[in-house]
Amino acid sequence: MTTTIALAGKGGVGKTTIAGMIIKYLVENQPGAVLAIDADPSSNLNMVLGLDLDWTVGDIRENLLAEVKQSLTASGAAMGSISGGVTKHEYLSYQIRSALAEGERFDLIAMGQPEGQGCYCAVNHNLRQVIDAISKNYRYVVIDNEAGMEHLSRRTTRDVEYLIIVSDPTQRGLVAAARIAAFRRELDIHIEQTGLVLNRLRGDMPPALEERIHELGIPLLGTIPSDDELMAFELSGRPLIELNNTSPVYAAVTRFMTQLNGSW
Repeated sequence: MTTTIALAGKGGVGKTTIAGMIIKYLVENQPGAVLAIDADPSSNLNMVLGLDLDWTVGDIRENLLAEVKQSLTASGAAMGSISGGVTKHEYLSYQIRSALAEGERFDLIAMGQPEGQGCYCAVNHNLRQVIDAISKNYRYVVIDNEAGMEHLSRRTTRDVEYLIIVSDPTQRGLVAAARIAAFRRELDIHIEQTGLVLNRLRGDMPPALEERIHELGIPLLGTIPSDDELMAFELSGRPLIELNNTSPVYAAVTRFMTQLNGSW
C-alpha cells in the first residue's frame, strides 16, 4: 500500500524545505522506498535532496509533442503516432523512468515547466497513468506542489492520505493557507486529512495568530522554528537532507510526522 503526502503553500513559505525534512524522516524511520514528486515549477527539491536533475517531465512532454509533430509532417500519419511504432504511453514510461533521479531509498521525479501552447489532453492522460504506475512501487509518495495544486489533479489520480499546508507566521500567510484549503475541494482526487504547519516561527505563538488559526478550522499539526543552521545550509547550497538529526527544524518535523504516522 502506498501512502501519499502532498504539501502546498504560497511561494516562499518553505514548503520545499519541509518536504525534504519529511522525506528524511520517512527514510530514517519508516520501511520502504520514497518517491518525491517536485510538482512546483519554481522549486528546487532536487537541491534539498542533494540530487542532480537532468530531465523533467516537462522536457519529456515537449520532446514527445515534437516527435509526434515531426512524424505527422513526415508521413501524414495519424496524430499521436511516433516513428518506429512506439506509442505515447511507451515513450513516456521509458523516458520518465530513465529520468528518475535516484537517492538512497528515495527517488525524485520533477514535473518542470507547465504546458505551452497546443493540446496536451492526451499527453496528460498518459502522464497520469505512467506516474500512477511508477508510484505503486513505493511505500510513500511525497508531492511538493505549487500553491494552486493544479499539478496534483492533473498529474495523479491517486488519493492523498494527508495534505499538509505550510504557512509562514503572518496573517497574509494564513489567508493564503485558507484559500488553498478551500481549493482542495475542487480537485478531482480524494484528500483524507488536511493539516497546517506554521514555519519559521520565532519564539512563542502570538495570540492574534493563534486566534486566526483557530478560525481557519484546519488542525495545526505543529510549528517549526526559525533556525540559523538551516539558513547556513541554504546559503552554502549544501543539501538540507544532510541536516543533523538534532536540528530544531528536523526535530519539529519528526514530532508531527510521528503523530501522523499513528493515524495511517
